[in-house]
Amino acid sequence: MAAVDLEHLAKYTGGERALNEEILRLFDGQITSMMAELNGLVAGQDTKRWREIAHTIKGAARGVGAFGMGEAAAKAEPVNPTNGAEAQAALQKLEHEAQTVRAFIATYLAA
Repeated sequence: MAAVDLEHLAKYTGGERALNEEILRLFDGQITSMMAELNGLVAGQDTKRWREIAHTIKGAARGVGAFGMGEAAAKAEPVNPTNGAEAQAALQKLEHEAQTVRAFIATYLAA
């Protein structure tokens, strides 16, 4: 299964490649900044912000068809970042999914 379900994305873009590219570029930038922010929250006290970011990633990922990443974000969302080990494990899974999605996007944009 592809990291991004282009058939799902096509429901919103009509399959128009230029629009797919624009949405995927925006998504790539969004997840890059949000993942960096989540990294900064590990072992911190801002549980509310952790959950907001994970929730946003979950929705955005599912919206573009990055379902594996959406699932990883859904699992990270209830994690308490003050539990450093649990938060780090959730973040590692989410980061793995993000890297997979970023690689897919890079390949898609280069084609």
